[in-house]
Amino acid sequence: MKFELVATDFFVQQIEDMDQKSKKIIKDKIELVLTNPFRFKRLHSKIVRNVFRVRLNIQNKETRLIYAVLPPNIILVCLLDRKDDYRSLENYLKRI
Repeated sequence: MKFELVATDFFVQQIEDMDQKSKKIIKDKIELVLTNPFRFKRLHSKIVRNVFRVRLNIQNKETRLIYAVLPPNIILVCLLDRKDDYRSLENYLKRI
């Protein structure tokens, strides 16, 4: 099945402020997501069923790329710092 990539406004805002090296790391991981969206670890959410995360190390910070698979779309939700322990994830998922 062919998926279409959709980014939330919040995700776009987060990406705009990053340097080119970080953007390249994220772009490479997004290409992996497009090849197989069910490849990475599934997260449990009360709002959206198919939510996944990709581990990233951006500027020496543990970061997670959160995306949701809602066929025919893959929605890039946000980038979370690992130290936040996913506390704000449900708030970001409400915006989808």
